[in-house]
Amino acid sequence: MARGKLRIYLGAAPGVGKTYAMLSEAHRRVERGTDCVVAFVEHHHRPRTEVMLHGLEEIPRKELEYRGTVFTEMDVDAVLARRPQVALVDELPHTNIPGSRNAKRWQDVEELLAAGIDVISTVNIQHLESLGDIVESITGIRQQETVPDEVVRRADQIELVDMSPPALRRRMAHGNIYKPDKVDAALSNYFRPGNLTALRELALLWVADRVDEYLTEYRSEHRVSKIWGSRERIVVGLTGGPEGRTLIRRAARLAEKGAGGEVMAVYIARSDGLTSASPKELAVQRTLVEDLGGTFHHVIGDDVPTALLDFARGVNATQIVLGVSRRKAWQYVFGPGVGATVARDSGPDLDVHLITHGEAGKGRGLPVARSARLGRLRVVWGWLTGVAGPALLTLLLTGVAPEVGLANDMLLFLAMTVAAALLGGLYPALASAVVGSLLLNWFFTPPVHTLTIADPKNIVAIAIFVGVAVSVASVVDLAARRTHQAARLRAESEILSFLAGSVLRGETSLEALLERVRETFGMESVALLERESDVTPWTCAGRVGTGRTLERPEDADVDMPVGDRMALALSGRVLPAEDRRVLAAFAAQAAVVLDRQRLQSQADQSRALAEGNRIRTALLAAVSHDLRTPLAGIKAAVSSLRSDEVAWSEEDRAELLEGIEEGADRLDHLVGNLLDMSRLQTGTVTPLIREIDLDEVVPMALGGVPEDSVELDIPETLPMVVVDPGLLERSVANLVENAVKYSPADEPVLVAASAMADRVEVRVVDRGPGVPDEAKDRIFEPFQRYGDAPRGAGVGLGLAVARGFAEAMGGTLNAEDTPGGGLTMVLGLPAAAGNGATAVPAYAHERVAPPRAADARSGPTH
Repeated sequence: MARGKLRIYLGAAPGVGKTYAMLSEAHRRVERGTDCVVAFVEHHHRPRTEVMLHGLEEIPRKELEYRGTVFTEMDVDAVLARRPQVALVDELPHTNIPGSRNAKRWQDVEELLAAGIDVISTVNIQHLESLGDIVESITGIRQQETVPDEVVRRADQIELVDMSPPALRRRMAHGNIYKPDKVDAALSNYFRPGNLTALRELALLWVADRVDEYLTEYRSEHRVSKIWGSRERIVVGLTGGPEGRTLIRRAARLAEKGAGGEVMAVYIARSDGLTSASPKELAVQRTLVEDLGGTFHHVIGDDVPTALLDFARGVNATQIVLGVSRRKAWQYVFGPGVGATVARDSGPDLDVHLITHGEAGKGRGLPVARSARLGRLRVVWGWLTGVAGPALLTLLLTGVAPEVGLANDMLLFLAMTVAAALLGGLYPALASAVVGSLLLNWFFTPPVHTLTIADPKNIVAIAIFVGVAVSVASVVDLAARRTHQAARLRAESEILSFLAGSVLRGETSLEALLERVRETFGMESVALLERESDVTPWTCAGRVGTGRTLERPEDADVDMPVGDRMALALSGRVLPAEDRRVLAAFAAQAAVVLDRQRLQSQADQSRALAEGNRIRTALLAAVSHDLRTPLAGIKAAVSSLRSDEVAWSEEDRAELLEGIEEGADRLDHLVGNLLDMSRLQTGTVTPLIREIDLDEVVPMALGGVPEDSVELDIPETLPMVVVDPGLLERSVANLVENAVKYSPADEPVLVAASAMADRVEVRVVDRGPGVPDEAKDRIFEPFQRYGDAPRGAGVGLGLAVARGFAEAMGGTLNAEDTPGGGLTMVLGLPAAAGNGATAVPAYAHERVAPPRAADARSGPTH
């Protein structure tokens, strides 16, 4: 069975007309004879949308009851049974009522598509999962109902329903979107012109990217190599010279002349890492092109014109901007140059602009070939072998074995040339070939002791010897250089792999990364320097090593710029040019790590501020009710006692005084918890740790509950615990009061203790309703209540304070199910060391970290 096709109407905001457009399309299809039904359309009481439903068949909705209210959802089974050609399903990101067939409506749509039914649906841009953070930063509202981007991207057709912000606001003001009583609030909040403009831009850009994907897929499937100028894409070829800035600005001006123009600067480096480009200049040009809204690309390629054209065709560019060659006239004997070659090979579909600049014709250095880095000692031995080796071999052959023969003599000299190539590279081998050929001619080729050769065959033999020697030397030298390059690239790949892994894991600190740089390049010290502007002094963001202190990049043996205001400075030795490529990767990663550390610090500060604001908000909410309730009772009792109009009996007076006392006790308890929570949140709890027996503390914690409501089971054989007695008493008191509150009247709370290894556990067991597993951690969060706790039951701080005090003493507090029903609080405490020694943990004199942040849907009491 063929899968159905999905068509989506995408809008920037509610009210742009997505549902109206969907219904209009349905009417067009019905007129053409298509079997089209309304599976689910929400008209939101908008008259014009509601009218569009007339004449369309609607599938009855399915009714579901949830928390005493009846809701309607799309009946997937009914749609599948009806099996139309096209089904209209509004609001694709909608979350279904619990008990529905699927959790999300887009999952319902997937079933319809799998059954071969075409679906037309609607989505607002703010409901795309990947744009949630961006939309929240724009509107201040986090969208709870979202749809995965991939679901929308897989749609066969996406049509943008667009409307300008002023037109949408006029539609809102006329009452065509929301009811009149909601119009003013909507226009001043979500539907502000700035919000609508930003959301509209998001929608347009998202659809434009999708169009690019369609175009790329089509070109790939149909193997279209010809450039289609659907959008001006301008590629700027950079050499790393100062003229690059002129080229970038010129390309930006060209891009501004066409709508949607895009600038892509590309620097092409040779695969062997050899380059005459200035890293500082490239960093400046990268910043410039990014400031102008373009992108910077680094491409590897030995043939610059071919690599540049391949890149331009790969991104479907329409224009290439190059600078006029910096070559002098005589340098053109080496070739026509990059600009002329690109213009010749670009073809009719790619325009090439050659831009004049101040560096044109001033000349540029030719790349100098570099041999392998064999080391000074190997080179010295290579020259000794190449020059002195043939002489020693000549002495040996003339004095010891004069009758070996010319052919064997040549083979021995050839072996000496190969040895020189293996040790010292190409030039010692060439020297060995020249010296060896002269010695062969003088000592071993008749007539001897002359440079003339009598037999023509010997001339050919010596010529062959020289040719073979040079060839072998070249091959050996090439193999040595390739071996060196392979080893270097392997080392570079390992280093870059480490960097990539650290980026993905986010584990490397700045100091650790700088230490890795120091070890990798064998430096004395490494420092990351930065400054706020071009005129402010440099400051050190991080430093490792024992070398001299670096205050400026200019003072370092090696400096690697990272943008305009940051540089990696190294002291110890000067690095060769080929090492700068890896060093640049380290420098970029160091800047990323520094930014990440600062962002993490700012996030921690923001999180602390948000937590403080949440605590203050919750405190105000608590004060508004929970503290006013006992105050109101005390006020009423006092007013009654002071009244002269009523003659109170002694029993009445005693009852009113008892009410005042109970209210005061409740106030004292609530204020105590609030103060304790404030101390925990600000980190000012300093435990006074000492050894003590549990039976000295736990009975004192039961003073606030009825005598017959608690059973104690604390063996005398328990070891002493290392705690703060005052904090332990408050923790146990809160646990017991919480347990008594929820335990049935005929079921006393059990407080038992036992020893386990180096810990002592205090268990507070109740037979109340218990707490689900998913809420066992949330019940310890402040200013929340679990379940249906009455408003007068407290401000929701008891268990939060108990856990905070337990952790401050080095203990733990967790919740477990009571076998047979109920909840058990397990308070783990450190036991004293043996032989009566006092075991004071290291954290005893440290400030205590605040408890974990609260979840607004959970609570600390059960």
